Amino acid sequence: MQTIANDFTINIATANGTGSQSANLILLQSMFDMGIPVSGKNLFPSNISGLPTWYIIRLSDYGYQAPGNRTDIQVLVNPATWEEDLASLEPGTVVLWNENSKLEMDRDDVISYPIPMTKIARGINPKLAKLITNIVYVGALAEIIGIEQSALESAVKKQFKGKESAIELNLNALSQGREHFRENLEKNDPYIAESRPIEKEQFFIEGNEAAALGTLFGGAQLLAWYPITPSSSIAEGIIGWIPKLRTNDDGETDCAVIQAEDELAAAGMVLGAGWAGGRGLTATSGPGISLMQEFIGLGYFAEIPSVFWDVCRVGPSTGLPTRTQQSDITLLYEGSHGDTQHIVLFPGTVEECFEFGWRAFDYAERFQTPIFPMSDLDLGMNRWACSGFDYPDKPMDRGKVVRDKNIFEAFEQFGRYLDVDGDGIPYRTLPGSGMAPILYRGTGHNPMGLYSEKPDDYYQLMTRLKNKIDGARDELPAPIIREEKELDLGVIYLGSMENTIQEIDDLLEATGIKVSQCRIRALPAHSEIKKFIERHDRTVILEINRDGQLYGILRKELPVELVEKMHSVAYSDGMPPRAKIYADMITEILQEGSK
Repeated sequence: MQTIANDFTINIATANGTGSQSANLILLQSMFDMGIPVSGKNLFPSNISGLPTWYIIRLSDYGYQAPGNRTDIQVLVNPATWEEDLASLEPGTVVLWNENSKLEMDRDDVISYPIPMTKIARGINPKLAKLITNIVYVGALAEIIGIEQSALESAVKKQFKGKESAIELNLNALSQGREHFRENLEKNDPYIAESRPIEKEQFFIEGNEAAALGTLFGGAQLLAWYPITPSSSIAEGIIGWIPKLRTNDDGETDCAVIQAEDELAAAGMVLGAGWAGGRGLTATSGPGISLMQEFIGLGYFAEIPSVFWDVCRVGPSTGLPTRTQQSDITLLYEGSHGDTQHIVLFPGTVEECFEFGWRAFDYAERFQTPIFPMSDLDLGMNRWACSGFDYPDKPMDRGKVVRDKNIFEAFEQFGRYLDVDGDGIPYRTLPGSGMAPILYRGTGHNPMGLYSEKPDDYYQLMTRLKNKIDGARDELPAPIIREEKELDLGVIYLGSMENTIQEIDDLLEATGIKVSQCRIRALPAHSEIKKFIERHDRTVILEINRDGQLYGILRKELPVELVEKMHSVAYSDGMPPRAKIYADMITEILQEGSK
């Protein structure tokens, strides 16, 4: 039998609240420590302990990180989804299953490995059998695919650091799982986990954790938040790192954390921090952004520096709280009532989650406006390989803030909303400085900051605000462009699609299509986006939503002669993007266009 090394997908079906997450992370970490390019996707329920959960592990020497187009190894532990999981498998799939589940294995076209997981677990510790069962399958699976024992032991020690009894218990369960397979079953499948040389040191980190670190390095002074999946771990990460990064030897911290009574209150606190000259942020998701709309409008109109992290989940309404989507693009870019336009940042990697965490504050103060970094559940709550971060290498950009009274008095005329330099960005003072005016108005106002309902004042104000945001486009992160010489097809995308795009590219190029890539990292769109579309015969805007929101924005803002070169490929089912689905949709559009 010809072996298949590091090119397969494992799907583990368990129940929430049974300790399966720890077991699955041990699996992921052990293969990572062997130098294997590996990624994990946690599909967990939104509310109730005991509901089904799945964990998808992809091994790929090509570096592919999407869930994969089929399951090669299925672990069956949860009786509630047994029949459905089993029925979905293609012939030849490896099935590692709990022999004590009292359910039938009625597929004779799969490779069946029964393991008495519960019995083994009860033999180790009857009281903890429910938790230990998961570790037993890790041991059996490790034996099947050849995970090195040293890597397993190292992963267990990392997972349960400082808990010696837990380490001993789990190592025992791993060993018994391995031994049972070795002594009672024979390997009849081709899949192996093969170690690879470690060329550079890397570590695992979640996107939300990276964002939390980035905000602290960016000088965050206030976190006001209300818990909501999948953004809560940004706040929890900030709270967890404050003692080490933002606390002095006397126990004094320079970053305040307030869990507000609701999202609206959190938004108000963030604006209060910005008005006072501080760096404030909140972390939320789509439903939270919906509740914050009035304050978002105030931040835009009164020109208050502020940062709103949005980690997208599936909407509308409550939607699917624990699934992933890119469905808040329009909500953020045009948020609140009236004519608004906001700066939105789209990190596509954990490194960019960190970077945009600190850059968001610089942009907020430079342009005196709310800034919206937009991630998603897939990037935010799953672990990704990372080799390190680019730390801020310049002083904080505080923008046009007047701190010196002599400079203030040198102004021929000072108005809070007076455009002195022609870039749409006024100068501001800070409360307590003794330099008026410090008033921020959410009602109609003239350049001096005085209340006004005059038509000319309003028109000029709104024109200046638009010019200010439009003028930011080429000062924001430029797109990442990987361009083919043929300039046949250009694919434009954003955010976590970065982790699937190369596999999509390879699938298309296998059919003879040369594909250029352009990853948008901010709105308003950088001028290079327009040039990219102009250079290519055809372009596809790829996104993880139903309506093609990014496509709609580009279609509205770019010259009409470019519209006919643009095509929308939008798809969302709550899952992290699978490459074949998008590749097939792109192929279909290209075929329709050639008729």
